[in-house]
Amino acid sequence: MQKLCLVLAFVVPGVVFAQAPVSKLGSGSVEERLEQLERVMDARNAAQMALLDQMASLQDEVADLRGKTEEHAYQLEQILQRQREIYQEIDRRLAATPVNPEPSTVAEPSSNASGGVEYSNNLGENDAYDKAIRLVMEDRRYDAAIPEFRKFIQQFPNSTYVPNAHYWLGQLLYAEGQFDEAKQEFTAVVEQFPDSNKRGDSILKLGIVAQQQGESQLARSYFEKVISEYPNSTPAGLAEKRLANL
Repeated sequence: MQKLCLVLAFVVPGVVFAQAPVSKLGSGSVEERLEQLERVMDARNAAQMALLDQMASLQDEVADLRGKTEEHAYQLEQILQRQREIYQEIDRRLAATPVNPEPSTVAEPSSNASGGVEYSNNLGENDAYDKAIRLVMEDRRYDAAIPEFRKFIQQFPNSTYVPNAHYWLGQLLYAEGQFDEAKQEFTAVVEQFPDSNKRGDSILKLGIVAQQQGESQLARSYFEKVISEYPNSTPAGLAEKRLANL
């Protein structure tokens, strides 16, 4: 009588499933042979289910890796954005510096005994802004930079640096967890300086603040506003990622 051997062997990366038991179906009654066939089919189904479980596990791992890749890409974009902001600030300060500045309007910083920089109390517009930026970019003294930006806005309300000062002040206040005050500074950029290159970033930050405060619908409206008014920009790309996670 012809012998029927069913061998099941499934191999996936890292996992090898054992072969199903070999059953002889050529002897015994019809009922016994049916029972043997059922056992073979059960073993086959169990192996298939194990394979499906393994595939699902691998899909989860791939999804997790994809999420980490997107997170790293976002962090890299944040770093690149910060570098762009630094270069933009340098370009603006150089462009705004007069060729022959008057001694009475621009104060030269001097070095103290410890090698640090001291600023005159009679700072000009460029030096006052430079002092605040230096506290952020170089010294990392964010708490000290907050009053410097506020003082700059009060002393030079017509300066071309004012929208940027509002933006940086909002960033610092946000980092300190003062969300309501940060919101005021970003709103000032959005409403008072429509031509500022910080306006798109400020709308994005207003959405992030709303998200932090649990106002999902408001956050969504800000993110959509960035995408609508500044398509294909860095803030729009970040807004799209935020929308996807709302």
